[in-house]
Amino acid sequence: MTTPTTSAPLLAVRDLSIDFITPDRPPAHAVSRVSFTLQPGEAMGLVGESGCGKTTLSLALLRLLPPQGRIVNGSVQFNGRELLALAEPEMADIRWRHMAMIFQGAMNALNPVVTVGSQIGEAIHRHYPFMSPPEVAARVAELLDMVGILGARADQYPHQYSGGMRQRAMIAMALACSPEIVIADEPTTALDVMIQAQILDLLDNLRRHLGLAVIFVTHDLGVVAELCDKVLVMYGGVTAEYADVDTIYNSPRHPYTQELLKAFPDLSKPQAALNSIPGYPPRPDALPTGCRFHPRCPLVFDRCRTDQPALLSVSPVWSSQQSSGYAGTANSKRSGEVRPTHLASCHLVENDK
Repeated sequence: MTTPTTSAPLLAVRDLSIDFITPDRPPAHAVSRVSFTLQPGEAMGLVGESGCGKTTLSLALLRLLPPQGRIVNGSVQFNGRELLALAEPEMADIRWRHMAMIFQGAMNALNPVVTVGSQIGEAIHRHYPFMSPPEVAARVAELLDMVGILGARADQYPHQYSGGMRQRAMIAMALACSPEIVIADEPTTALDVMIQAQILDLLDNLRRHLGLAVIFVTHDLGVVAELCDKVLVMYGGVTAEYADVDTIYNSPRHPYTQELLKAFPDLSKPQAALNSIPGYPPRPDALPTGCRFHPRCPLVFDRCRTDQPALLSVSPVWSSQQSSGYAGTANSKRSGEVRPTHLASCHLVENDK
């Protein structure tokens, strides 16, 4: 866990909304009014089922949405600088130099006809044009060594790497220009359990050693429990719940978070049947009225079907610092320090006040 801080956040996202526009059809509301902050060295878990908007949100932070994607509202500030106002050449200077991403599916993300070393070196050439080819080659070898790959394998192609090695190469590529923030989008997808553990240990060790702030996009609640300081739970493109990791696991207030945790296996009861959430997340072009979780919610009542709940504070900030939106001072309760505000978008929270 990170050391708590009351300084200005490294990344501040406020009311970010993203639509997908297609001809002759209404906009698909993929992400709606999502906010969070990230401090230097902090790890945040971005959790939810497939189709809840996690990858779309992550791509929007780097302004890498596909052509149909549009950021229609909100603010993304990096070190106080508004990224949504930057021209593309200015934004290109931010990518990889200050914010980088480990993409889902390394085999699809890597160019199959370019050597791994050349692909890692491309970002270095872009941001450090004064470096000579031998210096770039030395940096590539250093990065590969950092992630547990022999530098001599830089001249090999992606198909010559195992699945775990390709994922390690993607991590090396994300670290090429020493960014302050790394977004890890399902970094262990399609890897076996042992390799998953190795990749996650590597990411956690690198975060601590390099002082990285990391956003872990994942379905795996075990990963979040072990590696993250706080958690943003998304459902249907909106924030379901946001709090420090201990609060999410021990005192969840949104029924969706509660159901996700029930579906997680309990090692103390190996024979117990796993719970599941009936149905599927809503399509962004066919969102239900009212609460987006109400068609699947075990605690639904009439108001849920008609009124969309506001994002409400469940507990006060454990700090004298007050801010609009989400509090950026974060660390786990397990260190006995400052926690972020606990927020949940559920009518049951309002009824309890």
